[in-house]
Amino acid sequence: MALGFNFRNNDSGQLHTLEAIMAAIVMIGVLIFAVQATTITPLTSSTANAHIESQLYTLGQDMVMALDHSQYDQDSQLKKEIIGWSGDEYVWNATHYKSRANGSDTISGPVNELLQQTLVAKGIGHNMEFTFRLDSENTLTSPYIYNGDPSDNAVIVSRKVVLSNNDIANTSSFENRTSIPDMDNTTDFYNIVDVKLTMWRM
Repeated sequence: MALGFNFRNNDSGQLHTLEAIMAAIVMIGVLIFAVQATTITPLTSSTANAHIESQLYTLGQDMVMALDHSQYDQDSQLKKEIIGWSGDEYVWNATHYKSRANGSDTISGPVNELLQQTLVAKGIGHNMEFTFRLDSENTLTSPYIYNGDPSDNAVIVSRKVVLSNNDIANTSSFENRTSIPDMDNTTDFYNIVDVKLTMWRM
């Protein structure tokens, strides 16, 4: 018995093959677009970090603004903290901010209370630094409160505090303690201290 093959010139098979290839290309393109255009959800780590950083920044701004607020003809708590500063660096020892140089010297007052109730109570790591001018070209940053090296997601808020000669009882003693010099002996202007608060989640 002989087998016979009948070949006919039919374009329908080629069209079906071409349609299948085009459909596959379209599906692959849709998948690639969907992967690249995936919306970051609140469960995504980068978004969570950004949300935490935003919360910390707002919290820090509110804190320094509250501390720098002053009643009429009175110094703010932040300015009082700078004027009363011993020049030492303080670290948190689980109960108090204690001076590195003098273990019996601790921070007290509204700034201490706000930091403890707001940051320590929530387990938020924080450092505070004072930056001021030494002359027209040089500045110095002195640590006030140090609680370790900040994480990569730390946020920084700052507030500038203007000091005048009238704010300080003894300018010579103040400069010896803090290294903050009088930038203009001819006027009542003394110096500007940039208070920087760095915060991060522990």
